[in-house]
Amino acid sequence: MQTNLGQANLVENKICLVTGASNGIGYEAALNLAGMGTKVILAGRDERRTSLATQKIIGQTGNENVSYLIADLSNSAGVRQLAKSFLDKFHKLDILINNAGAMTGYRQVSADGFEMNWGLNHLNYFLLTHELLDLLKASGTKNSNARIINVASMAHKRATINFDDLQSEKSFKKWQAYGQSKLANIMFTYALAKRLEGYNVTANCLHPGVVATGFVDNIGKIENLLSPIIKLFLTSPQKGAQTTIHLAVSPEVENISGVYFSNSKPKQSSKLSHNEAAQERLWEISKDHVKI
Repeated sequence: MQTNLGQANLVENKICLVTGASNGIGYEAALNLAGMGTKVILAGRDERRTSLATQKIIGQTGNENVSYLIADLSNSAGVRQLAKSFLDKFHKLDILINNAGAMTGYRQVSADGFEMNWGLNHLNYFLLTHELLDLLKASGTKNSNARIINVASMAHKRATINFDDLQSEKSFKKWQAYGQSKLANIMFTYALAKRLEGYNVTANCLHPGVVATGFVDNIGKIENLLSPIIKLFLTSPQKGAQTTIHLAVSPEVENISGVYFSNSKPKQSSKLSHNEAAQERLWEISKDHVKI
């Protein structure tokens, strides 16, 4: 666990919600932030795993202000329940880290009827952020912006938003479906940042690296066979979480919004991600999908 004293002073006593925090990047981000004195709330789907992760973080950091909430973020009811549970228990939100996600090896449909990559990876981010946005706006100040951090992926660079087949009903290709959802994360971030101008809230997104987590074990038969070899060349979850942590705590990005990061540095995302007409079309479709 890496802790910088200056960063610790910046986030001590702040409140942070991290989704997908029972393992991998989310867990490492929660661990580091807790070590800096942040009040951290882990959101996970499995209560046993999320509870164990929470206790482990408390044990390693000595920070008793670490707790958890349980929710299935693949459907709108689960997202709304998480937001309600958070709002019932906490009076502010300084840092929202949208991290929960997955890639399915075959076409699956969420409880809402959406293709799973679309529902979990994109609509989850979109709806949870909207449900908590008023609290984020109320929590940010002129001296300390509230921060929204969306974990995306470089997989977006070869993807498109297929507006004629968003749910992959005509054709399902796992890397396209996943890449499309990650491109949607970035386009959502850019459109959100524009809407947040004039408020004390920033929104940024990032590529964490190709990280050695359980994600690799769940993406298909060929990848499963090669998983032990593939993992030799992957980034550790600890290293993969560093850009997320940087965006959460660094004074360098205090007033930066609407930017894509990799290795804790601003990077150029795909040309399509900057298409404002496509961003707005995606925004309106997403609103319709989650009924807001």
